[in-house]
Amino acid sequence: MKEPDDQDTDGGRSERSKSSGSQSRASSQYASRSATKEDDRILEDVTDETLTAGEGSYLGDDDSYGEDLERSSNSLQDDRESTGEFRHLETPGSAEEEAELKIKTISQSFFYDYMELVSIPYVSPNSGIPLELLILVHSFGYDCNKRANLQLLDSNTIMYIAGNQLILLNLKTKEQIYLRSSSGTGIGAIGVHTDKTYFAVAEKGVSPKIIIYEYPSLRPYRILRDGTDLVYAYVDFNYSGTLLASVGGNPDHTLTIWNWREEQPILRTKAFSQEVFKVTFNPEEDAQLTTAGSGHIKFWEMAVTFTGLKLQGSLGRFGKTTTSDIEGYMELPDGKVLSGTEWGNMLVWEAGLIKVELCRVKSKPCHQGPINQIMLDEGEVITIGSDGWVRIWDFETIDTADVIDETGLLEIEPINELHVDKNVKLYSMIKMNDAGNNFWLAQDSNGAIWKLDLSFSNITQDPECLFSFHSGAIKAVAVSPLTYLMATTALDCAIRIYDFASCTPLAHVKFNQGGTALAWVPRVVSFTGAHIIVGFEDGVVRVLELYDPKGLTIFAGRKKYLDADLHLKHVFKPHTAHVTALAFERDGEILATGSKDKTVFFFEVEKDYKPIGYITTPGPVCQLQWSPVSHPESTLLIICENGYVLEAPFPTIKEEVEDHDLVSYEIKDMCIKCFHFSSVKSKILV
Repeated sequence: MKEPDDQDTDGGRSERSKSSGSQSRASSQYASRSATKEDDRILEDVTDETLTAGEGSYLGDDDSYGEDLERSSNSLQDDRESTGEFRHLETPGSAEEEAELKIKTISQSFFYDYMELVSIPYVSPNSGIPLELLILVHSFGYDCNKRANLQLLDSNTIMYIAGNQLILLNLKTKEQIYLRSSSGTGIGAIGVHTDKTYFAVAEKGVSPKIIIYEYPSLRPYRILRDGTDLVYAYVDFNYSGTLLASVGGNPDHTLTIWNWREEQPILRTKAFSQEVFKVTFNPEEDAQLTTAGSGHIKFWEMAVTFTGLKLQGSLGRFGKTTTSDIEGYMELPDGKVLSGTEWGNMLVWEAGLIKVELCRVKSKPCHQGPINQIMLDEGEVITIGSDGWVRIWDFETIDTADVIDETGLLEIEPINELHVDKNVKLYSMIKMNDAGNNFWLAQDSNGAIWKLDLSFSNITQDPECLFSFHSGAIKAVAVSPLTYLMATTALDCAIRIYDFASCTPLAHVKFNQGGTALAWVPRVVSFTGAHIIVGFEDGVVRVLELYDPKGLTIFAGRKKYLDADLHLKHVFKPHTAHVTALAFERDGEILATGSKDKTVFFFEVEKDYKPIGYITTPGPVCQLQWSPVSHPESTLLIICENGYVLEAPFPTIKEEVEDHDLVSYEIKDMCIKCFHFSSVKSKILV
């Protein structure tokens, strides 16, 4: 397979100029400050696949920050020498040149005002609607398909992203704390400082920010700007905690090294021409970094050149090995890099080339599918895979591995292994801080957070699912007509029931197809209020009963829910495409189902959802609505995706649905035009 070409469309050299601008933040406690954007250059040497950053460091100007910020007479070089970092970066120059390299130092006691940063709802002027009309009470969400979206802040607190919110969850009390993004468009990535006193929130949006929060105060401490165009893909602190690396997503894939305490970019370059999944510092050497992503891995060094400090990147060459996306990798202490592959084997990289490919005995892969994370813990290599397995390998065997024949393969076997559960897709793991224990928290991209015991002893605990979530887009929500219950369905094939009075998930069930429509069956049909009806991607409709031997009403506010369950009552397949709408007639006698296949089917509810007829529509159906009781006759309103609205009267629906004309309204340019379709008639099912 041909390796990807890491070149820009402009021939490998691009100049990027950031326009000057300022952004002010003010509060009663802190004075205002301004931040000026700096011009930067991105230079790429395409002949040797080396990307070089701008000439020297990115330094601040001489504008005043305000009374709460101090001006420092120390240069960037002096600052690094005082911390023991990069003493070799001194650039010779005259006294005048050194004077120009003076940078501002932000007071260590300076903090931003969270309420001035956070996005808030928009309310139209003079509307009279209060901003506090809707308040987030509890989140049942988790972006489980986002990379490294499970971080540990202390022994009891984890952190993860759920849409526009960053959630801090106490594992013991289950209490949630929310931090909303400043852009209002979501969060791209998160990272935790080495000593866990700070964490970075890298956002989405136009020119998104990276906000550094102090922990546990949760006050915004620093804001990093102009690191990417639309979204951050990954962030990582170096081992000493003095630097932060960030990489952007589409379209720019910009790699930036930050002096985050001074809000200054030190180096910046284009990481690759395709999607970059991760960037990490070498834990043994801060001057070395690794990036990996779609069809590539790249090895970086912050090198001192004649013109100053530069980022030099070397693209890994797959050679005879099939090119692979690389999710999981780690830097070995001696400079080599161990990475995973899409097919489950491990690659040992040395000097930008594959030294050896590791597999199991009889050429079996190390994992069945991609390896998503590789870690070194207590002298052992840990790999986690999409196959739901955690495997432990001997470090010395991997570190000294070498080719023994022309296949380039070396067979090794894991020391220990753990299979979490069926239908588990492990994405990342973090080690808990409990002394003397070997417990880990694992992110399952199929919608769960697991607690794993990797002690591998005779008293090892079984994997425990701590939390369960939807892992796909939620397509429909319905609320019980009787009590404080909510039902949801999503493209992850699951139906879930929640008691929102006690913020408790009650029950869930999975099928083979994703859910696309859902309705709670009205009490005129099910007096107990325990039935829901769900439509699926393949055109199937299912009626489910929420069962509890003690009675449905005790669900509201309850704490124990192990006896709650969902039972299948009816199933039928009226459509050939996604079911998009479900609606019960006002007396509960007729059920209408709509679909992308441009049909609406009707069922008689009293006789176990017996099909009685269907009609075709001029476009895919997106909504169905029956007339209220105040309407003189039972009429169904059908809304189609292409702008048509159909009104279907059914005064004698129980006897026949034949010879009823439809009235169509085409909505266009805010004008409603009426059309009569006398040729469109309902048809009787045999």
